[in-house]
Amino acid sequence: MASDTDDDREETWSEFRDCVNMAPQELEDWLDTEESKSVGDSDGGESTGHRSGRRIVAIKRTNKGDLTDSQWEHMDKVVGYIHRHLAQRPDGDIEDTDWRYSLMNWGHDPLKAD
Repeated sequence: MASDTDDDREETWSEFRDCVNMAPQELEDWLDTEESKSVGDSDGGESTGHRSGRRIVAIKRTNKGDLTDSQWEHMDKVVGYIHRHLAQRPDGDIEDTDWRYSLMNWGHDPLKAD
C-alpha cells in the first residue's frame, strides 16, 4: 500500500509513467477488442486486467494533483503487476500471445520501443 509521503508519490508517478506506455485513447481502443477481452482471470464477467485498464485510462486523464488515494494505490498495483509480468516473458515471438494481451490490458505494450 502506498504511503502518503510526497517522495513515495513521486516515485509511484514516475514508475507508472514509465510502465504504462499506452496513451489513453490507444488503451481504450485496445480494451474494445476481442483479444483484450479474451485474456485474464474473471468470474464470467470482466477480467481483472480489463477493469484495471479502464481505471488506468481514467488515471491518465486525471491531473496529478486531483488523483484520489484509491487511484494512487491502483497506480502502485499496476507498476507491480507490469514488473512481475515482464519477468515472465515467454520465448519466441510475443506479438499474438496472451502474455502480451494481458500486459496491454494493464497499459503496457511490450512491443513498443522505450
